[in-house]
This record gives sequence, structure tokens and C-alpha cells, in this order.
Amino acid sequence: MTEIVTVPTAPFDGQAPGTSGLRKKVRIFQQANYAENFIQSVFDVVKPQPGAALVIGGDGRFHNRTVIQQAIRMAAANGYARVLVGQGGILSTPAASHVIRKYGASGGLILSASHNPGGPDEDFGIKYNIANGGPAPESVTGEILARTREIAFWLTIEAEDIDLDRLGEVTVGDMTVEVLDPVADYADLMEQLFDFDAIRKAVSSGFTMRFDAMSAVTGPYAMEILENRLGFAPGTVVNGTPLEDFGGHHPDPNLIHAKELYDLMMGPDAPDIGAASDGDGDRNLIIGRGRFITPSDSLAMLAANIEIAPAYRGRLSGIARSMPTSAAADRVAEALGIPCFETPTGWKFFGNLLDAGKVTICGEESAGTGSDHVREKDGLWAVLLWLNILAVRDISVDQLARTHWARFGRNYYARHDYEAVDSAAAATLMDELKARLPTLAGKMFGSLTVSRADSFSYTDPVDHSVSENQGVRVLFEDGSRVVFRLSGTGTQGATLRVYLERYEPATGAIDAETGVMLEPQIAAAHEIAGIAHHTGRSAPDVVT
Repeated sequence: MTEIVTVPTAPFDGQAPGTSGLRKKVRIFQQANYAENFIQSVFDVVKPQPGAALVIGGDGRFHNRTVIQQAIRMAAANGYARVLVGQGGILSTPAASHVIRKYGASGGLILSASHNPGGPDEDFGIKYNIANGGPAPESVTGEILARTREIAFWLTIEAEDIDLDRLGEVTVGDMTVEVLDPVADYADLMEQLFDFDAIRKAVSSGFTMRFDAMSAVTGPYAMEILENRLGFAPGTVVNGTPLEDFGGHHPDPNLIHAKELYDLMMGPDAPDIGAASDGDGDRNLIIGRGRFITPSDSLAMLAANIEIAPAYRGRLSGIARSMPTSAAADRVAEALGIPCFETPTGWKFFGNLLDAGKVTICGEESAGTGSDHVREKDGLWAVLLWLNILAVRDISVDQLARTHWARFGRNYYARHDYEAVDSAAAATLMDELKARLPTLAGKMFGSLTVSRADSFSYTDPVDHSVSENQGVRVLFEDGSRVVFRLSGTGTQGATLRVYLERYEPATGAIDAETGVMLEPQIAAAHEIAGIAHHTGRSAPDVVT
């Protein structure tokens, strides 16, 4: 038996898992015992059973390898029989979910801060996924937080670092560690889901694309699938090598941080489709030649066409979207006679619906889309579904969008982010806004009259758990709405997100400028919440 080492420690404040794990600056994680406390708290809560396997991987950002090596030793001390780790410490978030499910692991540690910047002075994160491959639900994350507040020691063993770059099995203490090819299992799964022959035929006929991996985790996956298996020209994938600091860029696939791709797609030499993914590979950006597709519209358009893909024919059971996501998907569900579920923000809320077979496709306005093939959002999956649909329908991105809006109407939609706002000021804004909710009905803000205002609460239809205070909604009599929410994905200050939506029927103006169409809602949002007063900002930092 390997000797287990007990290391005394004391709790750290602020180790609450957010919507997707614990995220802080690297320098905070580099404190002695900080990462170890959180990982030990996870192990104390999940209590691995004899024979249990643990998946470990991350997005390759700075500090990943250090924490992976420590997590392996701790897993050996806490009774795991096997650890599966991606080569080089690499596993995209959706690929990690697939590995957990395929190999029957009891769960996994995903080391990532998602779309946040990386590097010695930037962000790091740890998330625990359960046996279904999805993020731990609130019942589990709540127990983890409670444990972090009382932890007195963590467990490890004396062992050398393993060679993360060498495929194969090694022994650490009494535990087997297998270093896996991080790409192969995932790429094989994608080939089972989609009509690769149809896409190859389109590519051979001249269909072109640009995929920006943003120097993040999706690069190796995209090069294997898009260039090697589907036949897109070498160089189709740009920024394809994962870097610890993402090349100094912000790996968030939006119109601010992927501006070079946007400019290409709006120019005269644009390929047929442009796409991007984020730091850990679970988000996506879709831009056609001259046409940006919002994540909310992308969810609706993919849902309306998903049965074109072989693995989804005849089995679209339902759609789920987060509450801040536009109601475009609801209109598709209504037309197809299937349910559409509205959940709080956070992919963990989709897990029960997917496991129960109530939904097939899910999406969030923050550029996350996925299906029941894993229990995470999946950036490259969404891109491949777009390619499959375009290839089979022989249609451009712009034509598909126009055809969709002509049938379902258009939900004009935007998200305004006010980043790094003073946390106390942001909390005061939300507190005062919530206090005003009972008084808002019937009041006019410009041309808009409030019909209803509330703090969103969700009752899970599967396990009947209740999640309250999931965002403030202000709904107007014309059917438009404004949603206010503080984000849980940042690492400093607070991010105020303001979601703006207006529906235009198919007979209306379905190809106007989004900003113009939303001017009344933007003005109302500022007046209702006192954004400038509380934040000192007259305009958002990011508009998506």
C-alpha cells in the first residue's frame, strides 16, 4: 500500500463554484493549498467508490499542467483506481464530457476558465463534472462550497510528475493513469453524428470556410476534423495551436474578440462560412458571407433543421434554452409541436432534461449550443451541424437565415455587458431593481409599457428542485423584454449583463439593423435600472 500524506490546511474565503466552476486569477490559484483545498473538497463530497475512474483535462492555459499533476497525486490518495488524462493535459470541455460517458468514469475535473484570458496574470478555473458528463448540479456544488469552508487537511501521495505528453499507462501509487489521445474519441463521435460524405462533397465542389481556434483548445480537434477528415484546404483552421496565454488574445468568440474573422466575412474575399470557438471549446461563433448569426438565432435555426443530420432523424423530442436566450427557439418548438423549456443560465440545468429524454438540443445566448450526444455545450459540434445543414440544403448562411425569418419571424436580440463593475455597486443596482419590481407593472418608459416584472425562478420538471433569483425580467406589453443579470463567469469585479429582445413577425421588418430596432428597449433598460448612476457607464463594454 502506498503511504498517504495528510497536509494540514485552513479554509479560503470565496471558493464558491459559479455557473461553471471556481474561477479566479492564476495568482490566487498559485497560493499554497488553494487548488488543493478545492479539489479535496470535491473528493470529500463525491466520495469515490472502489474502482472509480476520474477524467482530468483542461484547455491548455497557464497553470494547467501544474494542477493536473497535483490532482493526479490527490486522486491516488483519495481512492480512485484509475485516472484518464488528455495528452499534454488537453481535453476540450465537450471532449471531456464524452470521455466521462464513454469510459464510465464517476466524474471529471475540467481545468479551464472557459472564454476568459489566460497567462500568468490572467485567469484559471476548476470545474467538476458528474458521471453523466455534465457539470455538477447545485445540490453538489452547494456541498462542495460548504466543505471548502470547514476543510482542515488534504490528501496526497509522494510521487513524481508523470509525462503528460506520452500516450499510454503508468502507475501512480496504487492507481493507474492512462494518457489518452484527446482528439480521437471526439472526432470519431462527430463522424457518427453527421453526414461527413455530404460535407466532403460540398467541400470538393468549392465550399470554403475559415475556422478561428483562437489559439485555444479546439485547434487540434478542428484540424483533425475539418482539414484531415472533411478535406477543407490546409490553413482553413487559423490560430490552431493551443497556447498557455492564447497568444495574448481573449479567447471569446464574439464580434469584439473575433473581429478579424468578422471583418473577413463582411469583406469581398469572404469564404462561405466563418466560425470560431473559445478557450475550452464549448462555445461557437457563426458568420456567413455578409451575415452574422446571433447565438439565439443559431439555436433556433439548428433546431429547425437538426433532423437533416443522420443521428437526429426522427428524434427531436424538445428544445431547451436559458432564460436570457431569445424566444426564437420557442417559435420553432411551437411550429413543430414539441416542448421548449426555459431554464436558468448554466449548462447544468439542461442535464436533467437531457437525461430524461425531454430535449434533444439546448442553447444559451452566450454562444453555447449542444445536444444529447454529451452533457456540455459543444462549439465544434454546432459548427459541424451548420456545415451538415448547408451541405444538404445547398444553401448559404444568409439564405438559410432569411428563409427561417420568413417562416418564423425574427427576434431582434442583443446583450450589453458592463464588465469589471464595482461588485458593491452592481449588487446595489440589482437589489434596488428587485425592490422596484412590484411597482413596475403599468408604468411607461418611452413608448414601452411594462406588463410584468419578476425575479426568475425555475422548478426543474424532472427532480422538482427550485432555483430562485436567476435574473430580473421586465416584460412589455408589445411582447419585447429586458433582462438583467450579474454574471458568474468573471474573476474580478462584477459583470452586469443586460439582455434586450423584440419580436418582429414574418410580415414585418425582418432585415433591419438590430441596434435601431432595439433603441426603445435600450433606453428603457437604462432608465429602469439606473445603469449610469450605479456603474458610471453610459455605454456597455461589449455588445453581442
